Formats: sequence, C-alpha cells, structure tokens
Amino acid sequence: MTRLYLQFYATILVVLAVFVAAALLLWRVADDDNRTPQYLDVAAALTAALMPDESAPQADQQRAVTDLNRKLKFDIALYKPNGDMIAMAGKPPPPFNPNRARTGWRRGPGGPTFSLQLPDGRWLVARHLRERPNPILWIAAGLGLVAIAVAVGAFPVVRRLGRRLERLKAGVEQLGGGDLSARVKVEGRDEVAALATSFNRSAQRIEELVSAHRLLLANASHELRTPLARIAVAASLLGENADAKTRESLKQDVAELDQLIEQILLASRLEALPILERREPVDLLALAAEEASHYDVEADGEPVILQGDRVLLRRLVRNLVENARRYGGDGPIDVIVKREHDCAVLEVVDRGPGVPEAERQRIFEPFYRLAGGKESGRGSGLGLALVLDIARRHGGDAVCLAAEGGGSRFRVDLPAA
Repeated sequence: MTRLYLQFYATILVVLAVFVAAALLLWRVADDDNRTPQYLDVAAALTAALMPDESAPQADQQRAVTDLNRKLKFDIALYKPNGDMIAMAGKPPPPFNPNRARTGWRRGPGGPTFSLQLPDGRWLVARHLRERPNPILWIAAGLGLVAIAVAVGAFPVVRRLGRRLERLKAGVEQLGGGDLSARVKVEGRDEVAALATSFNRSAQRIEELVSAHRLLLANASHELRTPLARIAVAASLLGENADAKTRESLKQDVAELDQLIEQILLASRLEALPILERREPVDLLALAAEEASHYDVEADGEPVILQGDRVLLRRLVRNLVENARRYGGDGPIDVIVKREHDCAVLEVVDRGPGVPEAERQRIFEPFYRLAGGKESGRGSGLGLALVLDIARRHGGDAVCLAAEGGGSRFRVDLPAA
C-alpha cells in the first residue's frame, strides 16, 4: 500500500526536477540564440583600434598581442582571415578554423575561448589562463540546492498531513472494530479537519443511538421478568384440577421465555464490553463436567487450564449441551475436553440429524434457526451466537462439524494457559 504523504512528496520532487530541467534548457537556448551582436561589434572596433593594421610588420603585431596577454591575463592568438597565425602569446591555442569560427564565447578544451573578428577580417582568439567551470554547472548546482532545500522543507509539511490522515484512518478502524468511544483529534482548519469533525460528530451520534438501544433492551428485558414471575406463580397455583398438559406447556413456555430474556441481557452486556471483565485460571474439564451433570451427561478427557471468565465459559458449555439435547434426538451426548498443542479443545457431539454443510456457519448467527426441523419452532436462536461470541472474546473460535456415524460435532478452540 502506497502512503498518501509519499505520493504528495513524490509529486513535489517530480515538479522540482521538471523545474530544474526546464530552467537549464531555457538558459541553454538563451545562451545560444539570444545574443547581443551590437556589443560584439563595438568590442571588435575597439580591439582593432588597439591593434596595428593588417599591413603592419609582424613584430609590431606580436608586440601588441604580448601587451594584451600581459594586461588581460589571457592566452591570445591573432589569425589572418584565411586562418594562418600571425602572432601568439601564452599557451598554444586549440586549432583554429575560420570557416567554423563565430564571434562570441565557446566552450572547448582548456577552458572557454572568446573569438572576435576584427573589421579588417583578422581573428583574435583569447582563452583565460585559468580554466573556468562551465556556467551551466554552476546554474545546475544552484538550482539543485534550491530543489533540495524545497524538498527538505516540504517533507515535514507533507508528513504532517499524512499523519493526520493516518490518525483519522485509525479512528475509523477503531470505530469499525466496536469501540464506539473512538474519536480523532481535530487539527487545523482545512478539509481534513472538517472531515475529522464530521467523523467525531457521527461517532458521537452512533454511540448515543447504540447506548439508547442497549438501555431500552436491558430495561425491557428486566421489566419482562415481573410478569413472567407472576405467570409462573399463577401456573403453580392452578391446582390439580387444571389440565396437566396445559400446565406443563405453560411452565415450559415461561422457562423458555425466561431463558430468552437472560440470553438477550447477556448478549447486550457483551456488546457493551470490548474486552473481558475478568480473567482467572479455569479447569475446562472440571467446569464442563459440572455443567454437563445438570443434564445427566458425563464429560471425558484431560484437565486443561486456561485463563478466562468462568461465568462466560460456563454459559458456553451450557448452551452447547442444551443445543445437543434439544436437536440431538434421543441419542447419547458426548462432552470431551482435550489439549492440542497450545489450545484447549471442547467438543460436544450429538446423534441427531446433523446440520447441512451449507448452514454450519449460519447457525452461529443471532436468531438463525434451521428450517424444516421438528424443533425449528423451539429455542431463541441466540445460544450458538453467544457460544461463538464468548469463544472469540477468549481468543478462540467455534465451528460446527459432521460427527462420525451421523449427528453434529461442535468444536470450541481456546488458548490454553
């Protein structure tokens, strides 16, 4: 994944590189084409006034060239119009070709050379005694330093913008992970700050709505307990004259409704807690055996110690055994605890019709029940959802598998201590 601030920074560097290249190209074009020939004509006339005429003796011309060499500190050579050398002072100049010569500065071996054609056709070629660096190099170095300074100065600005976006992204992920109290710091007055403000406002509204929903659910579930208790008392006071089947059905309905309320309250409490309230050493085999004994089921296996919430783990075992008892038919129920590598494994196996492979994952969804079964109208559809939630809060997972010989095998993997 490419960081946004790196994209911004790379864009700035590319713009700087294009700027430097364009500046050098324009300077080169201006250096070659935008000359001032009138100044060179004046220089040629002044030089001709200092030099002897073309018809003067060679010794006079040599003396004039030597004087110019001494005063200007240049290597100087004087040529005839046809390219023959007349006089020279200093180091030998590079080969001179009048057909290719042009008035002005030229870069060449030994340093920049200045060629000037006098009015009488002679050529005066001068070269600085000390080699001067190419002006383009100086310009390129200056522009490079400017580019480096801009790049160094732009990085903190771009990085600051990138950090703000990263913090906003972290806040969104924190909110998406279930932490409704997630907020981000509002920095500056630009679009990113406005986005952070909108995120905080939305997160606050979501937290208020969810809190109100949880409070309503908890209060409604709690208030249902009172009429349920009254119904239960009324059912027990019906006496022997009441229809036994009706009385028993009424008691069963009250028990299921009471269990549904208890599971809704537990699910609501788990949603409100991002992490476990407490952790303590728990012997999974002992806990499973104790809970299974309430259903006349024996638990086998080996003791495995894990760190977790004893109350929630007890609810996990109870829901699995109740599910096996309700949907497992009249066959036996096996509760097995074992250790595999660093995991404590709990398996509850029944001998019922089993769960179709396409629905083995969906049965862990809240309020989802298998369609078409004779027990489809029973149960709340929250038991297995709570099993999966409790397992994941302990760092584990729960799956439904096919049992050998028919039936279902529910397996819960939890990190062992």
